[in-house]
Amino acid sequence: MSNPQQLRYSKEHEWLSAAENGVSTIGITEYAAGALGDVVYAQLPDVGSTVTAGETCGELESTKSVSDLYSPVSGEVTEINEDVVNDPSLVNTAPFEGGWLFKVRVTEEPDDLLSADAYTEFSGN
Repeated sequence: MSNPQQLRYSKEHEWLSAAENGVSTIGITEYAAGALGDVVYAQLPDVGSTVTAGETCGELESTKSVSDLYSPVSGEVTEINEDVVNDPSLVNTAPFEGGWLFKVRVTEEPDDLLSADAYTEFSGN
């Protein structure tokens, strides 16, 4: 399992892209997707809603369990991945590409986001 170096990671197993024009893309890691099992339903935050770093903003349901989705940053949701809503298995098959979850215009970023190497050490993968 390889965590892309250009991303940052939360201890709740979400990843965050570098901001482009103030907007970052958010998803869950390959480690989290594997632990969840086959994702069958994704409840994502509404476009225009505000998310807060470290707080729940949706959920992912798998054949094993339901897991809360946490936002790694604070800001306004600008887009959700409709492809994941229609085909939640993308979270498992392409967690760092087509399986991204939503985009946020970042207003606050916590200091405790991890580099890829630190996340790999934290998750044991």
